[in-house]
Amino acid sequence: METITSEQPTVPTPPTQSHEPDTGEVVPRRSPLRAAIKTGRPKEWIKNVFVFAGLLFSGKFNHSHDVLEAFITFVAFCLISSAGYFVNDLIDVDLDRKHPKKRFRPLAARELSEGAAKAIAPALAVVAVGIAFTVNWQVGLMAVGYGIAQMAYSLGLKQIVIIDVMTLAGLFILRVAAGASAVDAHASEWLILCTGMLAAFLGFTKRRQEAVSELHEGTSTRPVLEHYSLPFLDQMVSLVTTGTVLSYAIYTVNSPIIGSRMMLTIPPVVYGIFRYLYLIYDREDTRSTAAILIEDPGMIFAGVTWVVTALVMLYAVG
Repeated sequence: METITSEQPTVPTPPTQSHEPDTGEVVPRRSPLRAAIKTGRPKEWIKNVFVFAGLLFSGKFNHSHDVLEAFITFVAFCLISSAGYFVNDLIDVDLDRKHPKKRFRPLAARELSEGAAKAIAPALAVVAVGIAFTVNWQVGLMAVGYGIAQMAYSLGLKQIVIIDVMTLAGLFILRVAAGASAVDAHASEWLILCTGMLAAFLGFTKRRQEAVSELHEGTSTRPVLEHYSLPFLDQMVSLVTTGTVLSYAIYTVNSPIIGSRMMLTIPPVVYGIFRYLYLIYDREDTRSTAAILIEDPGMIFAGVTWVVTALVMLYAVG
């Protein structure tokens, strides 16, 4: 039996290293600054490129003032979305600590204090809204609405089956609407519909990833998944995949600037969607949506091909 002979009690010191969830590799703990940046999820900012849809499709990509206004809007939405991630992680900190991967998030790993997160979140939101109002009052109000919707999602909507994904789709639509308002462009009904369907596609495929992951790992850290069966998710993915492709195809046929010549952008879109499904179903890829979009060579190829084709059609040929 072990006895303690020292007069002073042993004081535990915080760990200086942690283990990567996938490789088991020992890595140094993050500094508070790095932990705060990590909590803000800068990789997820790729989703905010939807802000530039209005700029691109309105034919104003060669107008320097409009490009600047769209970029400012992009920055505002990046900051307000990061504020939402801080709130989300604060609410889910206990659940995240039980998850095999999410327990490495800075708040769950205690690399960032909850007090610091509670101070950073509103600060980011205030700065984001202030930046948005410098563009125009419509963009400012949409940034406020985006923040409120994010808060509602974190506080309860993400626990309501189907409503959780529809809320995420609404956030994508707000991005497009704000970007169009920033450059004084009209976001057509088909563009809005296509955006919503694509967001629902990403949402339901993400839920399927999570459901498969929890099934394999025997965990239960996202309560809403109790209401999602794999057959139902497969049906939803099939439905929104069809809706995404058809709505985008119809939009390109009725492009307000160049008409049906915009249909040349359909192949990279279809390939990107099929590639994404291949990664989720066949390769059982568990990476986040943002990671797949910016790291997978096939998805990068699809994205670059789509952008180049759209630019050529809208600005060189059109």
